[in-house]
Amino acid sequence: MMTNILIVILYLTGFAFIQRRLTKGVREYGQLKHINTARVSLVSKFITILLFFLTLSLMAISLGLGYQDVSLFVSSAFAVLGVALFAQWSILSNLTAGILIFFVFPYKVGERIRIVDADEDISGILQEVALFHLLIKRDNGDTITYPNSLVLQRAVLKLKPQQTQAAELIKTQQVEEEHRQA
Repeated sequence: MMTNILIVILYLTGFAFIQRRLTKGVREYGQLKHINTARVSLVSKFITILLFFLTLSLMAISLGLGYQDVSLFVSSAFAVLGVALFAQWSILSNLTAGILIFFVFPYKVGERIRIVDADEDISGILQEVALFHLLIKRDNGDTITYPNSLVLQRAVLKLKPQQTQAAELIKTQQVEEEHRQA
C-alpha cells in the first residue's frame, strides 16, 4: 500500500514539474513571438490536458491495472471522441492547425499579410491568431475570419506596411518626374 502511495506521489510530482517547465517554455516562446497571452494560455492548457492523461495512463499501468486494461480504456475514450468529432472534422483540423500555427507561423499580430486565394483578395493586418481561425482586418475596415486549416494549405505573403508602400510610390513618382525634367 505504501509503495502505491509513493508511486502516485512520484508521478504527480513529475507531472507538476514537467507541466510547469512546459508552461514556462510556451509562455517564453509566446513572448518571443509576440503572441497574444490568451492564445498562449489556450495552448498551455491543451498541453497540460494531454500531459495529464499521459501521466494518468502511466500511473494506472504502474499501479497494476495492466497495460491491456489501460489501453482499452484510452482507445475507447479516443474512439468516443473521434465519433463525436467526426461530424465536425473541420473543428478538429482547425484545432490541430491552430496548435501548429502557434509554433511555426512566421508572421506576428500587427503585420500586413496576404493569403493567396484565387476567389478572394485576403489581405490586411493580422489582428489575432485564435485557436480555430485568423482575424485579418482589411484596409477598408472589414474583418475577415479565415480558418487555420486553410492557412496551412495556402501561401501566405508578408506585405510591406501601407505607409512604406505609399512612401515608395511617392519616391518613385518623384524619380520619374526628375527623369522627365532632365
